Amino acid sequence: MPFVTKLTLESGDRRRLDSIVDEIKEQAERKGAELKGPHPQPPDNIRVPQSKTLGPGGGRFESWEYTVYTRTIEIVGYEEFARSVAGRDFDEGIHVEAEIEQRRHLGS
Repeated sequence: MPFVTKLTLESGDRRRLDSIVDEIKEQAERKGAELKGPHPQPPDNIRVPQSKTLGPGGGRFESWEYTVYTRTIEIVGYEEFARSVAGRDFDEGIHVEAEIEQRRHLGS
C-alpha cells in the first residue's frame, strides 16, 4: 500500500513558483520517483480593502490586489524523497503544504 504525498505550492510570483516545481520534477526524474503533476490551479485574485484611518469616517484607499498561483504535485511511494522535498527550505514567498495519504489497491 503506497503512501501518496501531495504537495501544494503557492506563490504570488508565477515564474519563481514554476522554477521550484521544475526543480522538483528534475530531482524526481533523477531519483526515479513517480511524480504526478504539476497540476496548475486557476489563479486566485485577492482583493484587500485598506482604510485611511482607523476611525469610522476615515475613508478608504484603493483596495490592494494581488494574484496567488497554485501548483499541486503528487509523489507516489518514495517516502524518503517525498520527505526530503517537503522538508526542504523553500524561497521566501513560496508557501508549501503537504498531505500524506495511504492508498489501497483495488480489491484489497
